[in-house]
Amino acid sequence: MVCSVRAMLVLVAFIFPALVESAVQHYNFTVVMKNTTKLCSTKSIVTINGKFPGPTLYAREDDNVLVRVTNHVQYNITIHWHGVRQLRTGWYDGPAYITQCPIQPGQDFVYNFTLTGQRGTLLWHAHISWLRATVNGAIVILPKRGVPYPFPKPDKEKVIVLGEWWKADVEAVVKQATQFGLPPNLSDAHTINGRTGPVTNCPSKGFTLHVESGKTYLLRIINAAVNDELFFKIAGHNFTIVETDASYTKPFETDTIFAGPGQTTNALLTADKGIGKYLIAISPFMDTIVPVDNVTGIGFLRYKGTVAFSPTVLTNIPPINATAVTNTFLDRSRSLNSKKYPANVPLTVDHSLLFAMGVGINPCATCVNGTKNVAALNNVSFVMPTKNLLQAHYYNIGGVFTDDFPANPPTPFNYTSSAQPSNLQTTNDTRLYRLAYNSTVQIVLQGTTIIAPESHPTHLHGYNFFAVGKGLGNFDPNKDPEKFNLFDPVERNTIGVPTGGWIAIRFRADNPGVWFLHCHLEVHTTWGLKMAFVVDNGEGPNESLPPPPSDLPKC
Repeated sequence: MVCSVRAMLVLVAFIFPALVESAVQHYNFTVVMKNTTKLCSTKSIVTINGKFPGPTLYAREDDNVLVRVTNHVQYNITIHWHGVRQLRTGWYDGPAYITQCPIQPGQDFVYNFTLTGQRGTLLWHAHISWLRATVNGAIVILPKRGVPYPFPKPDKEKVIVLGEWWKADVEAVVKQATQFGLPPNLSDAHTINGRTGPVTNCPSKGFTLHVESGKTYLLRIINAAVNDELFFKIAGHNFTIVETDASYTKPFETDTIFAGPGQTTNALLTADKGIGKYLIAISPFMDTIVPVDNVTGIGFLRYKGTVAFSPTVLTNIPPINATAVTNTFLDRSRSLNSKKYPANVPLTVDHSLLFAMGVGINPCATCVNGTKNVAALNNVSFVMPTKNLLQAHYYNIGGVFTDDFPANPPTPFNYTSSAQPSNLQTTNDTRLYRLAYNSTVQIVLQGTTIIAPESHPTHLHGYNFFAVGKGLGNFDPNKDPEKFNLFDPVERNTIGVPTGGWIAIRFRADNPGVWFLHCHLEVHTTWGLKMAFVVDNGEGPNESLPPPPSDLPKC
């Protein structure tokens, strides 16, 4: 019955496109290998429709979106629609073994979801192994017809996807790292819309943003990198930030944009400088001792009328450890909180959780040093199941997971002290935390200094949340909540936990299903820095998860 309904919708869209243009958007994503040359080196990569980045998905607020994904490569695949609320459509969220089994070679699956109450810029990407290194793209959600932006209308819009590039096969990189129990090799370059720009010993072509004098552009900037938080600058130009993670913000001006992996930023850029060519630079942020790909991605903003071989106006990139720049950007990010776009921050909390997040070392008989790097939340390194967690929850299948994830660290310690705990081992389990429908949740994500302190851009599936407070050192439950912003905190789906500090987020559990929470640095996700919430049904069908679709992939 579900398949026939989909077929009917597609047929109606084909015969009467004008009637359904703002209601149903249909896409075909074909997963294929593609030979690609970058950094003067050629390799075969996994792509959608042969493109890197992949095709941009366009829709309007409240549109229904149907995406048929057909797998023609040797790897299993899933697609995650990062930041899409997936209200009662958790079967289509995409993380492998969390809400679905992967699409196997030669198989297909139709993702079917509605962009309920959302508008702005999001992204899609593969959500299995490290395939999102090349399987990613933009989601552009336009406002409903006749509804204006809450900021001056731009003359044009441009999508800019930031990424990372390895000369080696990325799946081979992660496989080798897992086998040896060591951190994976760093990427070799950063990309802007798939282009690295010139690097040492290789005159690679860079991305060019073409502009006309006097016009204003809405830049939809997406950090689709695998492991790197990034700065974005254009020489001589300022930006006005108007949205982050598909939520409108109070506008503010800056010359530097900061985004972690999975975060999106909409910024107005006015072409108000002299005709010429201006440098675009993306560079990494890392304010601790952890190594990072320190190659600056290069592109160019070029005004119409610029003569050939014009000199490039240069810019200074922020220092790699420019914590002050990141703090300024984050502190100035506030919800619009207007009558039309209110900030519905939960003022009371049913579940007050403290998640200590960091890395550790576990024994590994097959690894080079007899140990391997792991990562954990509340000392639980998450073990990926071999069955779909959402199906196990829906059908009450035992033995797949438990719902006893600890609400607090089992053994409290001085999380940000320079002294190291005597035991760096973690437990290894598939443990979830259960929430009643419509309950309110506060999570304090507490960074630790185990081995090394580090920033953790953390993503919650199925929800937006409000970042109500942050600080350095250990969270103080008695004093720190007094300083929380409960009026206009920024609303996001991915937030960075400060190095050696904490951040507090709040949300209302009004979406039944199983929802992943994980660090969006793929290296940490691989090591186990992840968990999931199971949100029970409420009352009646409008507060309950419907049955799975008939074509849901099988494990």
